[in-house]
Amino acid sequence: MADAVEQAARSVVTVRAARPVSGTVVGDGLVLTPAHLLHADEVPLITPDGQTLTGVVVGRDPGSDLALLRVDGLTVPALTAGEAGRAGELLLAVGRPPGGVQASLGLNPGRVRDGWLHAGAQPFPGVSGGALVNAQGELVGVLNAGVRRGQLLAVPAARAARVADLLSREGRVPRGYLGLATQPVHFPATATPDSLEDEGAFPAGLFAGGPFGGGRFGPGRPRGEGGPWGGRRGPGRGPDHGGHGHPGRGGMDEARLEKLRRFRERFAGGRVGLTVVQVEAGSPGQAAGFRVGDVLLALDGEGFTHPAELLSRVRTRAGETVTLRVLRGGEEQDVTVGVGER
Repeated sequence: MADAVEQAARSVVTVRAARPVSGTVVGDGLVLTPAHLLHADEVPLITPDGQTLTGVVVGRDPGSDLALLRVDGLTVPALTAGEAGRAGELLLAVGRPPGGVQASLGLNPGRVRDGWLHAGAQPFPGVSGGALVNAQGELVGVLNAGVRRGQLLAVPAARAARVADLLSREGRVPRGYLGLATQPVHFPATATPDSLEDEGAFPAGLFAGGPFGGGRFGPGRPRGEGGPWGGRRGPGRGPDHGGHGHPGRGGMDEARLEKLRRFRERFAGGRVGLTVVQVEAGSPGQAAGFRVGDVLLALDGEGFTHPAELLSRVRTRAGETVTLRVLRGGEEQDVTVGVGER
């Protein structure tokens, strides 16, 4: 571990921003550091051998909170990018605050969420802008302790490299978008709403809407505070009976409530999609033919767990073409769409 820290530290500098932070060298005379702490277009930095140089801000990317500095006379080598590896493998957070090199040990969580990799390491003053490296001393991500309180996150190395390249060439990072507003919908792993309607758990045709058809409700959360079987006082309050749990018209007895509970449990392990609830006029999504009621199942073969994933995946892909797996009219199909730029 000490060798990996030593290797990474050769490519980490101190940046005298609003408060001292670190910077990771990612190219010839190019340094990435947190954008939110840079309040001027020039900033002094200190190299590992003690030189004081001036970094000029080439550009900032609010989405990743990264700023790229161009530093004349910087001879520090860039870190080699590597892989984070499997969940549970060791990671090292390496920073260079004014007192010298510091490091903390973390575990790879195994996945990136909302564009950020959890370092699994303890943050320390000045760690932001430092390097998250694997056991071989290769760059896994650029650290940031200011995104979520008490957590040390990192922009994954591949994303950081794209940001650095775009900032160095264009001075900005175009934001990709599709123009689709969505909300999550859950599909059961071993059951369908129709199968439980057949068992008598639900009024016939209740789930005729959403991806299963064109009627009242999709498989999301039922409308109304008491669900579709009642009003404000909860399930069982139908227009013919006033008590809780009494089967007035549309009401449910205990047996049906139990079947509803079982249905929700089955949903927990099932497939997740994103139902399109709005298509922006003139957007790439509209040009590709998307419409309200479509259910997005995957982007380039990878499924979803939350609407934010769709946004984060296309944000850095402006100008590219992606393929969305769509459920429409009970049939799955692939739709290609060009990612727009804002």
